[in-house]
Amino acid sequence: MLIPSGFASGFGLAAALIVAIGAQNLFVLRQGLLRRHVAPVVMFCALSDMLLVSAGVLGMGAVVRTIPALVWVMSLGGAVFLAWYGLGALRRAMAPAAMVADERDRPDSLRGTLGRVAAFTYLNPHVYLDTVLLMGAVGGGLPGPARPLFVAGAATASALWFTGLGFGARLLRPVFARPAAWRVLDGIVAVVMLALAGMLAVRGLGGAAPYLAALYRF
Repeated sequence: MLIPSGFASGFGLAAALIVAIGAQNLFVLRQGLLRRHVAPVVMFCALSDMLLVSAGVLGMGAVVRTIPALVWVMSLGGAVFLAWYGLGALRRAMAPAAMVADERDRPDSLRGTLGRVAAFTYLNPHVYLDTVLLMGAVGGGLPGPARPLFVAGAATASALWFTGLGFGARLLRPVFARPAAWRVLDGIVAVVMLALAGMLAVRGLGGAAPYLAALYRF
């Protein structure tokens, strides 16, 4: 019972956490609709999840908790990036006309695309809360032989989700052949990104306040 229970626990918990609408998922969906660098983006997201969950199971969550400044630095950095991306999506959504999927933008380079998905992944403190802290605490509490199976289950759920999201997006291309559909998607992207940016900015500024006050007193 140890083997299936460890794998099933990791798979189930990862699946429950990963399906929420967020910046990373929306980016993968958009890349899938545009059919640009889908495989590298999917692979990057899945491997990143496996790396972060593994770090949590190995005890890195305790290290993160001992460096509170790291959380607000990531929060502020993530807020700036998400605000920039959200404003770009808002600009596209408000354009008087929109082109179909194949003509919307100049194709991004692979390096630029991976840079964006890396920012969505590693500049979002919620990713660390879900993977390193929450999943790390659950997986780290299992018996030793079950921990690799927990990570394997989580990695499998992540790989299946991002593969389905990235490559399954092409099934929606007939819908996104209409310019209005792209404007709706970009509007959703803008709202989500700007809302997340606002929440991260509040968290980052709140965390930085004690340090700024100490510098002011000094």
